[in-house]
Amino acid sequence: MNIELLVSKAKQVCDNKGARFTPIREKVFRLLASKQGGVGAYDLLEELKLTEAGAKPATIYRALDFLSELGFIHKIESANAFMLCHHFDHIHPVQLLICDTCGHVDELHSSIISHELNNLAAEKGFIVSAQTIEAHGQCEKCKQ
Repeated sequence: MNIELLVSKAKQVCDNKGARFTPIREKVFRLLASKQGGVGAYDLLEELKLTEAGAKPATIYRALDFLSELGFIHKIESANAFMLCHHFDHIHPVQLLICDTCGHVDELHSSIISHELNNLAAEKGFIVSAQTIEAHGQCEKCKQ
């Protein structure tokens, strides 16, 4: 999806929720939108410093917290990295396919997997509040 279209969509979501899409938040959003896989916070910070010389780690973490709260990004826990969610305009289950060779990440949305996990958790008396499932392996390009 086109970055400008994603930014426009993100601004609309912010307007609808009464949230401020500040220039820094937009810059971090754009940086993530330009990436194919996950990117670490400090890598984002170094890129942000190219236009925001005074940016500090707190700057990037505040922006990432905001983007995460609004569902604009996913955190790849196993890699301590972040990626843009292109489907942030609606709530959906998330499963990530992470290539260990090139770092490419594909996002899946299987409600079957989500329901099964919720059902198995409920059998144990557990209520799932959030779930992101990560699967590591090799993407189609790398396995050739």
